[in-house]
Amino acid sequence: MNEKLDTLLEKMRGLETEILRELQKKELEFFYEVRQGKIRFTEEARARHKLLVKRFAAYVRDSRFMIIATGPVIWAGIIPIAILDFFMIVYQAICFPVYGIPKVKRSDYIKLDRKYLAYLNWAEKLNCEYCGYANGVLACATEIAARTEQYWCPIKHALRMKSMHSRYRHFFDYGDAESYRQQIETVRRSFEDIAKSDEPDATAPAST
Repeated sequence: MNEKLDTLLEKMRGLETEILRELQKKELEFFYEVRQGKIRFTEEARARHKLLVKRFAAYVRDSRFMIIATGPVIWAGIIPIAILDFFMIVYQAICFPVYGIPKVKRSDYIKLDRKYLAYLNWAEKLNCEYCGYANGVLACATEIAARTEQYWCPIKHALRMKSMHSRYRHFFDYGDAESYRQQIETVRRSFEDIAKSDEPDATAPAST
């Protein structure tokens, strides 16, 4: 394995954790808290938000014609996304136990929490929830595919990639035939870090 690449990827994970902690500080700044998986704003914040709601009629009136015209195209995407979502649920339920791969928690990726924002009208809330669902499904599917790839073909690419998925650092270097043949069964089962990452972070801010 490439130790330098592993170190860089570990630093990236550390930065992602730091970014998450900074985002959590916004709870105090914008007067809300996360409690038992739900978002609760203060009464003062909710009252302020309601003053900023853009009524649906104004929302439509201020939108360009082509924005409205392309709406059905965007919403047509719900069909393949929902099919993908269903397939991913069935796929990992059937295959992952056979491969010995830990299942991906769908709830870790699909977050539908924008409906709690009182400054959004019903159309904005609907659009926002759709975006949250669609991107969550795609992110979840990417993780499921990444774990599958680690089992079936954990080999890094020679060609430059725009981004790397979460399991890529466990893969063999391109062209390293000896390591691949000698350690393939070990890498196929190297998911210990997932169980560790699922443990509560003692240094992270706790939700009430």
